Amino acid sequence: MEQPLSDIRVLDLTDDKGLLCGRMLADMGADVIKIEKPGGDTVRNTPPFYHDIPDPEKSLFWFAYSLNKRGITLAIDSEDGKAILRDLVRKADILVESFPVGYLKKIGLDYAALKKVNPNLIMASISPFGQTGPYKKFKASDIVGMAMGGYLYLCGDPEKPPVRISVPQAYLHAAAEAAAAVMIALAYRDSSGEGQYIDVSMQQSVVMNTFQAVPFWLIDKKVLERAGPFRVGLSAGTRQRQTWPCKNGQINFVIYGAWGATYDILVQWLEENGINTEDLKRLKADNWDVFNMSQERWEKVEKPIGEFFLKYTKEELSEGGMKRGIPLCPVAAPSEVVNSAQLAATGFWMNVEHNELGTSIKYPGFCYKFSETPCKVWRRAPLIGEHNMEIYHNELGLSVKQIISLKETGVI
Repeated sequence: MEQPLSDIRVLDLTDDKGLLCGRMLADMGADVIKIEKPGGDTVRNTPPFYHDIPDPEKSLFWFAYSLNKRGITLAIDSEDGKAILRDLVRKADILVESFPVGYLKKIGLDYAALKKVNPNLIMASISPFGQTGPYKKFKASDIVGMAMGGYLYLCGDPEKPPVRISVPQAYLHAAAEAAAAVMIALAYRDSSGEGQYIDVSMQQSVVMNTFQAVPFWLIDKKVLERAGPFRVGLSAGTRQRQTWPCKNGQINFVIYGAWGATYDILVQWLEENGINTEDLKRLKADNWDVFNMSQERWEKVEKPIGEFFLKYTKEELSEGGMKRGIPLCPVAAPSEVVNSAQLAATGFWMNVEHNELGTSIKYPGFCYKFSETPCKVWRRAPLIGEHNMEIYHNELGLSVKQIISLKETGVI
């Protein structure tokens, strides 16, 4: 069975800012050729490493985001390297890059130049702030993207400074947006026959992920603030707990999510455990008028629920909630995600063979399934220059002598 993009070739010239884009396209069957500088990309030095052994061929970061790609080495800033890249562009559909703004134009390989080689080329550039504007040449790490995209303002406890999500996210948002944009450009090319240039900004990609805060301003002119485990904005000046401690971790539960028929069931469940529910019953008698409730009154409503949750494990609470139709769920630790019965049943986890390591490694799988054109694992991430001969000799027609010469002069 063919894959969604089995007839598409992608040239991937990204670093950590865009590797996910190529990975997403490769998962859908595209022939993604990762082009590294001779000796390998610096991103290969990103930890963690297989068995904690620092080695550019053992970066788990590289493994994860370069899965399903082929790999070659090429110095695109050399004259011979530029000529080879142009040859590759002639047979490519998509080029994705994340160089500093202006670099490719400086060396004569920007979209205007490459479009002359291949008028149907779709090219996507991923950068911190986009290709235009006063910040276009600024550098930015993940925390800068999260901060200047507004996301940090929303994360953390209200009485403390903002915090970032522990695992870098900003460039992943940008790379995923780039993959989506490329698919749209492909659809446009199918109808018009024209390629186009795509400018992806990490900052703007992060801004798009703060849209949960927008309705608060549009409706009530409220700026959503950091609230830690609480929800703010539902009523004037009050914070409602959403994440609750329990016997062996935490669960997620929103009181107003249980309004209606399940509210009485919740009250009954608490009473069965000897919990005083007077304040909960009074809330219903007041027709759940949370919009005019003081923080002190709200905390009285929350107190019996908090006492109840501490009596049980999150598994017990989750099971009890499902039986009663009460919307609450456990907050899963990483180990619990790995051992999830649901993920196992859907075949989410994949074992990928790494013959060079003499083992297989468990990978996260695909978050979408196509009934007619399923995604699959084609190959593990490439070793440094692993497909040089395959592409340069078999596909571009360079002789072995030429390849040896290019290697000796540092071009590949």
